[in-house]
Amino acid sequence: MSEKVTGASPISGEGIRGDGQAHWYVVHTYSGHEKKVKTSIEKMVENRGMQDEIVEVSIPMDDILDSKTGKIRKEAKKRFPGYVLIKMIVNNETWYLVRNTQGVTGFVGNGANPIPLTKEETVRMGVEKVHIDLDMEVGETIKVISGPFEGFVAVIEKINPEKQTLGVKMTVLGRETPVELEFRNVDKLDG
Repeated sequence: MSEKVTGASPISGEGIRGDGQAHWYVVHTYSGHEKKVKTSIEKMVENRGMQDEIVEVSIPMDDILDSKTGKIRKEAKKRFPGYVLIKMIVNNETWYLVRNTQGVTGFVGNGANPIPLTKEETVRMGVEKVHIDLDMEVGETIKVISGPFEGFVAVIEKINPEKQTLGVKMTVLGRETPVELEFRNVDKLDG
């Protein structure tokens, strides 16, 4: 009599045990399949009524400037190519759904025990926002401290506290250009 040996399945035995809270997890995908994975997971979540367990699927994007043609245009670029971030409650069903989505190669962490991102990591990665009370006014000159415009100086034209953004004018490639910046990317100009 022969015995078949298979890999441990989180669906059998004790299974996956999370703390019952939704946390952000990083899922590795085949390169270039991030949008397909995101769409597939969102459709399966909707079809199975799992919106309370898989809360959000995200592909963090950054705006970059494309100056190849001599014209300024914003272009979105994946911040973490080959990865999708998912805010979910880990249990057997959610783990299985995500892990078996076409294009997913696995969770970051121990395969059967995904490791959630810390609050600090989600804020630093721009996945979760921290409300910032900005002590700046329209007409004030600011400096950009992070993001694609890091090092630029700009003048505030409008402030949107709800979206946590500033509408500014800055000189880019020799032209005055209107740009929207997040509060977290700017600081007062010293001097």
